[in-house]
Amino acid sequence: MGIEQRSDPENRAELKPFTSIGKRPDLLTPADLLRTGQVTPVFDRTNPLEEAADALRCVAAGHTRGKVVITV
Repeated sequence: MGIEQRSDPENRAELKPFTSIGKRPDLLTPADLLRTGQVTPVFDRTNPLEEAADALRCVAAGHTRGKVVITV
């Protein structure tokens, strides 16, 4: 499950949950690209679960330049 960000008519960010179920062949190509270093994921920040609300506010405000990770 992930979070999809959409803009509402008042130009405020609105977070919507979404689920994606990938098929094996669809996942092998990106996995190979990651493994060989042809693609590098970009992480903006890592936050503990206790700071998840702050992290989501930052995402909603558009202040991130990569993935935000919440650690449990």
